[in-house]
Amino acid sequence: MPNQKGCARNLLQKIFFFSCQNSLHSLSNCRNLSHVFIQRRAYVDVYMDWKKDTYFESIESIHRSIELKPIIALKNCIVSASPQDYCIPISAVSKRGLELGIPFKVARFLRKYPSFFEEFEGPKYNLPWFKLTPTAIQLDKEEREVYEEHKNDIVDRLKKLILMSVGEQKVLPLKVIQGLQWYLGLPDEFLRHPESNLDGHFRIVEMGDELKGLAVGSDGNDGAMMSILQQNAMKKGVYAGGEREAIVFPLFPSKGLRLKRKISDWMNEFQRLPYVSPYEDSSDLKMDSDLSEKRVVGILHELLGLFVEHAAERKRLLCLRKCLGLPQKVHKAFERHPHMFYLSLRNKTCTVILKEAYREKSAIEAHPIANVRKKYINLMKESEIILKSRRVNNRATKNEANVNMKDLDCMDDDMTECCLRWNWHYCTQNVVATFTFNSPHDKESSRCSSMIWLHLVQSSVPG
Repeated sequence: MPNQKGCARNLLQKIFFFSCQNSLHSLSNCRNLSHVFIQRRAYVDVYMDWKKDTYFESIESIHRSIELKPIIALKNCIVSASPQDYCIPISAVSKRGLELGIPFKVARFLRKYPSFFEEFEGPKYNLPWFKLTPTAIQLDKEEREVYEEHKNDIVDRLKKLILMSVGEQKVLPLKVIQGLQWYLGLPDEFLRHPESNLDGHFRIVEMGDELKGLAVGSDGNDGAMMSILQQNAMKKGVYAGGEREAIVFPLFPSKGLRLKRKISDWMNEFQRLPYVSPYEDSSDLKMDSDLSEKRVVGILHELLGLFVEHAAERKRLLCLRKCLGLPQKVHKAFERHPHMFYLSLRNKTCTVILKEAYREKSAIEAHPIANVRKKYINLMKESEIILKSRRVNNRATKNEANVNMKDLDCMDDDMTECCLRWNWHYCTQNVVATFTFNSPHDKESSRCSSMIWLHLVQSSVPG
């Protein structure tokens, strides 16, 4: 018995020793890999109700940009086809509606905007021609001057977009860049002839399957890039320029939008996480961690900050998922962070708006072409006034014509009644004379019979 008790005591001592040693070893690993602990945190699945904001719903430069895009495309077609006269026949663009993004007939679309396009008869066969109005020509010249003066700024925005791509080469397909051309504010000639517009800043790369991409050239690679959030945090003195320091996202809650206590606590923890720059390697991050989500939110913030209106259709951003290393359900980032992004449902689409660009305008630099587009939108609104005045004039002319027709109808009725009365009188007099003339032997009886017949006839005459 004593030997059995001693063996049991020794066995318990060994088990306790090994368990203590393993626990100490695990604690030392946790101290050395603190950032791994952050990535292994449980993903908090929060849901926030959408709240309509009248301020963001009323920004015309965003919501009328979709309507302006095909107008500018048609304007560029006219300028490139006839740079001297600014006029083309309808046959030159009648079959290019799908290419220009026009949802119906091109001729009807051109007539819808008389402040941009003026219609006239061509020199042959009386075919319709269209030319730019003097105001549209002036705005086109102003737009081209802006492109020349701020070419470096526009090129830098494209360069930042390419450097946000994943991989060692940092390449974006040309098709993806063409899909974002309107939002980046790039001129048509830049991507139409990329070889002559690169100027050493970019280079064309073969990506396989006959797919061409655009990469930053040796002249355009200026070293490490800093995001808009990093630049603003450094100006405020809350960022020292180190790698993956904690940077707080600027929040702009909409009026009447309140968060639950659980969501508010999660948001505070999310803000204290390290900031991962969109331009640095993030291959070591786990896709289902909060740190990876902060990287995704930072990429979307930087991307919208590069655009002209600091907004874009949500479906247009889905083509960047593979290129920028975004998750499959990247749209949830907009829904989980309503204090940073606003989702508008106008124009039968979903538009993502960066709140910081409109709530704190000094934080994000305005795009050089934004002011010219606002002038285009004002010119587009003049078309509505012109069409309305035409409808009023046509209605007045039509009413005047109807009044004249009614007057003519009244005159015709009066003349017809007078003619009928004269004919009846003439006929009755002839009847009396006939009866009198045809009865010479019995004048009194014939006169009586004729008077009786005349009375019956006159009683049937209207009036």
